[in-house]
Amino acid sequence: MEKFLNAWRPRVLSVVRMVSAFLFMQHGGQKLFGFPAAQRGEFDLFTLSGTAGVLELFGGALLLLGLFTRPVAFVLSGLMAFAYFIVHAPQDFWPLNNGGELAIMFCFTFFYFVFAGGGCWSLDCLRSGRR
Repeated sequence: MEKFLNAWRPRVLSVVRMVSAFLFMQHGGQKLFGFPAAQRGEFDLFTLSGTAGVLELFGGALLLLGLFTRPVAFVLSGLMAFAYFIVHAPQDFWPLNNGGELAIMFCFTFFYFVFAGGGCWSLDCLRSGRR
């Protein structure tokens, strides 16, 4: 069983990266285009929310493809830490009460990708010649 799990580890890492990136991109799409759900309130590209939307959509796309996975994941992890402490933490100490549990999960998932890389199904892997 251990051999099977170890053989599939890089593939599952790639699947987790792709699913996380796809879910993350939806937040950027919402902020920038009102898709897949309408953005609440006014939107201005030249605000913190606008910058976050650009990073979420385009950083998420790079992560989905597994291109520049480690540096992109580092930036997105920092973005989510920043979002948690600026938006969520001032409302309440507990993440469940302040709505910040998703920001924390994205933060630490992306932080893990900084160290783990993109897995075997990534453009980074293809570019490096390790297949």
